Amino acid sequence: MDWGRAKSVLILAFLLLNLLLGYQLWGDVRERVQPRSNSAELSPETLAALKAKRVAFSGVIPKETPELHDLTYRYVGRAGAPASDAESAGAGSKAGAAESGAGAEQPDGGVAEPEGITPLETPVDSRVVFRREELLKALGGVIPELDRYELDTLGLDDRKFVLYRMEAGRPMFNVRLELYYSDQRITGYRQDRIELLPADEGQRPQPVLPASRAIRPEVVEKYMPDGAAIKEIRLGYKEGQRFDSETQVSTPSWRILMEDGSSIYLQASSGEVLIDKPEPSPASGG
Repeated sequence: MDWGRAKSVLILAFLLLNLLLGYQLWGDVRERVQPRSNSAELSPETLAALKAKRVAFSGVIPKETPELHDLTYRYVGRAGAPASDAESAGAGSKAGAAESGAGAEQPDGGVAEPEGITPLETPVDSRVVFRREELLKALGGVIPELDRYELDTLGLDDRKFVLYRMEAGRPMFNVRLELYYSDQRITGYRQDRIELLPADEGQRPQPVLPASRAIRPEVVEKYMPDGAAIKEIRLGYKEGQRFDSETQVSTPSWRILMEDGSSIYLQASSGEVLIDKPEPSPASGG
């Protein structure tokens, strides 16, 4: 028997086996990092609208359809307004400002710092925001109720990290905590704080529409720019209408996050598009 030849065959066989196993492992990792799109679950009309406007989407459309009820609450501290004024303001910041966190444009073309930022006495390494335990250890004694907020990893920008108030594992898109950073150090924060109120005894949880049904041709045609790209679709809560009162309501809503950072919100039980309305003006004094 030619042992030299047999040894070469065995080595080649093991090499081919390792290549096959490596390819399978690479495929598994790629699928976890970049899941296959299930956009085929959208209606043919919606797919046609996406194609006509050249809207790209390679992510996953959530299939969850839980039964959820509205959240009733009041603000006890609102970003951009002193805590003592939060109740009288009622509706919070101007339309769009609470969503973007952007300051006013200056004459020189720069952007002013948003109102209501609380500076940290001791800046903190910005890397802690990606490690929840370290974040709570570093800032849990400084920022009230920090443990109730979670990082929106897809909503990062070059000035701040955005965290949302969570309820039953779902984000409240209107209730934010913004951590401002510079030179890789968190230097200040701006926070919305709420107090949840008991739900109406007569209110029953309502089933939500699947995201594939909530995204309709008219949503694509009216609210998505040509050549846009969808980054993520997520279920949470959104204020459908801001009331000029102490009590506010958030309804279960689908958020369609676009690559440019803009968002489209769809009321989850009806598919209605939710658009921020201007803050009701406080009554002026005599």
